[in-house]
Amino acid sequence: MASVDKQLKALRDRIDTIDHKLLRLINQRARAAQKVAAVKDRQGEGVDYYRPDREAAVRRAVCEANDGPLSNEEVVRLFQEIMSACRALETPMRIGFLGPQGTFTEAAVLRHFGHSVNTEALDTIDAVFRDVEAGACDFGVVPVENSTEGVVNHTLDMFVKSGLAICGEVELRIHHFLLSRSDALERIKTIYSHQQSLAQCRKWLDAHLGAVPRHAVSSNAEGARRCLEETGAAAIAGKVAAQAYGLNLVAKNIEDEPNNTTRFLVIGSRRVPPSGRDKTSLMLSTKNRPGALYRLLKPFSSRDISLTRIESRPSRAAVWEYFFFVDIEGHVQDENVAKALAEIERDAAMLKVLGSYPRAGG
Repeated sequence: MASVDKQLKALRDRIDTIDHKLLRLINQRARAAQKVAAVKDRQGEGVDYYRPDREAAVRRAVCEANDGPLSNEEVVRLFQEIMSACRALETPMRIGFLGPQGTFTEAAVLRHFGHSVNTEALDTIDAVFRDVEAGACDFGVVPVENSTEGVVNHTLDMFVKSGLAICGEVELRIHHFLLSRSDALERIKTIYSHQQSLAQCRKWLDAHLGAVPRHAVSSNAEGARRCLEETGAAAIAGKVAAQAYGLNLVAKNIEDEPNNTTRFLVIGSRRVPPSGRDKTSLMLSTKNRPGALYRLLKPFSSRDISLTRIESRPSRAAVWEYFFFVDIEGHVQDENVAKALAEIERDAAMLKVLGSYPRAGG
């Protein structure tokens, strides 16, 4: 027993030594970030303190250098928080998001920017765009599509009239939790959640709480809030909501589709330089003639540019006219992408580059 205690003490002493080294190195990084800020400040107005391309490069570099035992996902999460804290020393940032507090959109904000930012929960997607356009928020985060429920049309429609650019994307695996003030399934008397979450957890609810009434509310966060007011109430939401409202995790990962993922867009007023692993979003409209869409997209195929998504939306300017929202791999500054867009612009009724930005996970 004494031998085991001696071994544990030696290991813990080693951990303490490593922790002190880590602390010194993190503070060295922070001081370097302060020097970066000082150099940028001397440049005057219009300085980019947040560089999505630079942060994406850091994330890729640490993943390539990682030899475990921590997973790449954990390493990225740790470094994102270090970058967030160092970035806050350069300038405090305010991030608007589709609220209320405790939603998956808030979780996407924290995943992308880290916790060292000021967040602003806003009531609508329109309000997020408006606050970023007005400068009340530095950036905004809005949902754009879900792997099971499809595209968020209102987000796409906002780009028709907005001059904001897409600066980044976040892909968030959606894990639903059953939350309550209670800690036992048998005490659950009613369930509140957004209608999409109720649909995404229907099989689990049928199997475990089939006789319990379900009520659709405006958001998962609103369901969590109601749990505070009503005995026996439960909500379907994420961990952020559990933390925000102080609720118990009664059941975990109750979603029917384990790969359910939502994609969010980061919107801002500045264009993002190439990071080396980028995506570009476009809005197109075609001239009304046979084969117009084929001719519009052909330049991508001829230059081996991959299309990752295409969606159509009514233009609202005339009956049966549509905008097409297209995502492609690459950056507008890439030679092959630039040539393809120049060719498309000659045939398109309208071409609008919504932004080039680092791909999620890159």
